[in-house]
Amino acid sequence: MAGSTLASPSADPAVAAIAAPVSVSPARETWRRFRRHRLAMASLVILTLLIVSVIVGPWLWPVAINDIDFSATLQGPSLAHPLGTDDLGQDIMARMMYGGRISLAVGLAAMVVATFVGVLIGALAGMSRKVADPVLMWVTDLFLSLPQLPLLLLIIYLFREQLKALFGVEGGVFVLIVIVIGGLRWMPVARLVRAQFLSLREKEFVEAARAQGATKMRQMVRHILPNALGPVIVASTIEVSTAIIAESTLSFLGLGFPPDIPTWGRLLFDAKDQLDTAPHWALFPGAAIFLTVLSINFIGDGLRDALDPRRVI
Repeated sequence: MAGSTLASPSADPAVAAIAAPVSVSPARETWRRFRRHRLAMASLVILTLLIVSVIVGPWLWPVAINDIDFSATLQGPSLAHPLGTDDLGQDIMARMMYGGRISLAVGLAAMVVATFVGVLIGALAGMSRKVADPVLMWVTDLFLSLPQLPLLLLIIYLFREQLKALFGVEGGVFVLIVIVIGGLRWMPVARLVRAQFLSLREKEFVEAARAQGATKMRQMVRHILPNALGPVIVASTIEVSTAIIAESTLSFLGLGFPPDIPTWGRLLFDAKDQLDTAPHWALFPGAAIFLTVLSINFIGDGLRDALDPRRVI
């Protein structure tokens, strides 16, 4: 018909909105993929409950961790003591919530140390084309070949008194354990980062940045490292659980925190002679360590799947 115009489908706003592609941010897409990992989501809920309980719990259950009651020694769970008491009548629930803060803080702080050192050494090795790469990898292989537990025990034994004098008893032991555990756990992260850098430094976007005059530092920090963070994040979650186990091992062997600082490992050490008469004393801190480490490992699996676009979820 003369004078009339045919409306195109794109002229209709509703049709255009349906036809337009929906842009999803990488963070939202990663969260969507992570949510579909059921074990990871369940582990995230459990870990969140554990963290909230050790942070908020001491205010909701204001029982002093070192209150001694010889009339209530080695009692099982009850209304007065929901997780029972130890051989001195001390409330296990209060001591577990206080010690959980330290155990989780050691795991997180040691992870930060290990990740920082590993990323630094791995990035330098991955960007080097000459002498630095073989030298740094030789150092990494040397640290990997060392027996970590005996070395960990030796360093703790030699330097704990000096750091206690500098930072106090609790602070000195905390700093020493974090530095030693983190300093002996950076090697897997370094090898992973190096492999990522060796692959990414030849990509087109890095070549373009290099052609525009970007320095090696800018190439590392601005272009390569953000694209290598996915595997690093996954590896870092594993380092948290490894550090918690290492701290628990040190405390169980009597070289961790002193008896008046009840970390989960220390509680297990104190309970080892009462497994027949008071199994609850070892059961609850052992279960807390088990659930924390297992949850972190499953969260790491979920992050690995969510951050890898090649995996179908």
